[in-house]
Amino acid sequence: MSFRLRVLALVALVAVTATAATAWLVLRQASRQLTESVTADQNTAALITRTVREYGVQHGTWEGVAAAVSQLHDRTGQRIRLVTEGGEVVVDTDHLLGRAARDVTGPPISVNPRPVLELPETQLLPGAVSVVTAQIDRYRQGISIAACLTRLGAQVFVAGGPYGVPRYSANPVDGPGAAADCAAPASSDAARRRDLETVSACADPADEAVLGTPATDRTQSVPADGEVVTRCLRQAFSRRVADFGPPTLEVYIGTRGEAATGSLAVGPALVATGLVAVLAIAGSLLVSRRVLRPIEALTGASRRLGAGDLTERVPVVGQDELAVLARSFNRMADSLQQGEERQRRLIADVAHELRTPLANVRGYLEALKDGVVDPDPALFASLHEEAVLQQRIVDDLQDLALAEAGALVYHHSVVDLAELLETCRIAHQAVADAAGVLLLASAAGPIPVHADPDRLRQVLGNLVTNALRATAGGSVTLTAARAGTRATITVADTGTGITPEHLPYVFDRFWRADGARGRSTGGSGLGLAIVRQIVADHGGGISVASELGVGTTFEIQLPLLSEPR
Repeated sequence: MSFRLRVLALVALVAVTATAATAWLVLRQASRQLTESVTADQNTAALITRTVREYGVQHGTWEGVAAAVSQLHDRTGQRIRLVTEGGEVVVDTDHLLGRAARDVTGPPISVNPRPVLELPETQLLPGAVSVVTAQIDRYRQGISIAACLTRLGAQVFVAGGPYGVPRYSANPVDGPGAAADCAAPASSDAARRRDLETVSACADPADEAVLGTPATDRTQSVPADGEVVTRCLRQAFSRRVADFGPPTLEVYIGTRGEAATGSLAVGPALVATGLVAVLAIAGSLLVSRRVLRPIEALTGASRRLGAGDLTERVPVVGQDELAVLARSFNRMADSLQQGEERQRRLIADVAHELRTPLANVRGYLEALKDGVVDPDPALFASLHEEAVLQQRIVDDLQDLALAEAGALVYHHSVVDLAELLETCRIAHQAVADAAGVLLLASAAGPIPVHADPDRLRQVLGNLVTNALRATAGGSVTLTAARAGTRATITVADTGTGITPEHLPYVFDRFWRADGARGRSTGGSGLGLAIVRQIVADHGGGISVASELGVGTTFEIQLPLLSEPR
């Protein structure tokens, strides 16, 4: 069994045990507390709605309800929001606390503080129209008194009245002034007329004598149509008092996403936590015996590697994940060691490239100083040529360092590879003619790419220069074409070619095709390394194919510029 499976099995065992214990505890505690929690929530909602309705009934208005709602919030800890049926916010405890209103949760609870007219169910009340209109008028005047007393800050007394319509009066303690200030004016004729019209609509013409002025003190038994009339009278009463009474409110309790205020008992949870902790510790001990040994070896090796010992490696045993980690560490160490060796070789190559020419220049200068050789134009021209070559090596080294560090500056624009190849051919035509080499360029129509034209000319210049040096009396052909979403550039020569064992090193720094590393051609040995980096920075790639004695072909691939639609 692999290390991953062993760890997975142990973790699964711990997880299953912990899950089972937690589920059992939660189920046990939740089943015991669910009823209490639901009952408490229902009681809280009932308390809030009952208190709000009592306020509306007692005061005949919702003015000043904010104080009562604030007390309910302090008592229950619940967020309370009162809204009219039209969506107008009456009070919100979030606003009272000075913060933005949060999203509400659940459906609202409707609170209607207006009275419901109480009439006999199966017997038609004599003079019902007069009774109902009188109760409407009494309620209108009563809530007018209650609202006035509320605005004055006086206490309102509410007493039960006939037919379920409350009676309102001032507290005698507040003095006769409050009652005098809040004496209800008589209802207007228009209001009384609307009351009568609304209530009278429930009476049939044949029943006007019955529904009008009462003739006796007793009620009259009526059939089922009397129940219909009674129900109509209640509805007429409700419609009229809705026009002037306090409006129905929608009560929202709580906030969406608000955490429950209750909590489960912590004792059993602590026991389960202890059990899970014991299992986890035991499992960790079992795992650590297998894990810590190779990890300690990796830790020690990484410390020694960080201290500079690039030869440090860790032994690899098995095929599990720790073995894969050890192999990855060894590959990283190999890469670091190879990078260090490449850096040392680069320093050695640079020193080699500069030591001999600088020694020659120094020797000639000392000979001129001592008078051993005579100064002549040919000598000065030779020294100048050598200085230019050393400057080129330094410039190429700087370009390569910037390119590999990602700091080489590019100025991208739309470049037509067909024009670029023709420009390169013209620039090198004189050198090709002098060497007896046929230089050709061809392209299959315009081939646009998004690139830095100067850097692409530098790339082609390096490739063409190398091709001309390797080709005596042959030909060098530049070709550009489309290949799907890519553009290809090939530089093919019929020169001496490159041996197969040397092909992997073509793009290395200071590599030259001639084994003697000859300097007569003026190459720095850095051109192809620079070419590869510039092409890579353009999102492309470069490859080489060569056959000894037949020729060499370099192929560059660049992203083709998509044509606008």
